[in-house]
Amino acid sequence: MNRPKEVLTTGEVARLCKVAPRTVSKWFDSGKLRGYRIPGSKDRRIPLAQLIRFMRAHNIPLEGLDSGTTRVLIVERDRSVAELLSNALANNAGYDVRVVHTAFEAGAVAQSYMPQVMLIDSTMPGLDARESLNAVRNVPELANCRLVALAGSSKSGEHVGLRQDGYDAVIGRPFEVSQVVHAIETSLGVAGAL
Repeated sequence: MNRPKEVLTTGEVARLCKVAPRTVSKWFDSGKLRGYRIPGSKDRRIPLAQLIRFMRAHNIPLEGLDSGTTRVLIVERDRSVAELLSNALANNAGYDVRVVHTAFEAGAVAQSYMPQVMLIDSTMPGLDARESLNAVRNVPELANCRLVALAGSSKSGEHVGLRQDGYDAVIGRPFEVSQVVHAIETSLGVAGAL
């Protein structure tokens, strides 16, 4: 299976959105569609995650996108929980899901998989929740990745601490898969937009 392109030209975006390239340039120049310019050039580049966010926010059909599917990386030490979540998110919610069981694996896989959301077991031995968050945020290609902590309990103090650290959402154990799906969609800004 071919991986979708992670960065698109204005011409490619125009074809996907069925508009003129100049329209895409106007969206970019006005700040509605985020991206960057090639240094020393006027050429613009749009990260796929930004395009998907823009298309969803403006009710533009995602047809033609190889990757209308949200990529979720589950970082969970408990293999049975990871398997349950993976199956439910892939089969019931339609997400593209990968699973790892250690912090080391998470770093290696995140670099190549480029998840849009990471579900992180905040109680995993050898994993510091704050350091993990900072490590992800310091990788430019993962700057827009949403981080959801799977906390050890429903203690509000722990949740507040993780939110203050910068996690986009925190879910206490035990949890329902529907809570996880809601946290993913809310962190991506999809819940209200779709």
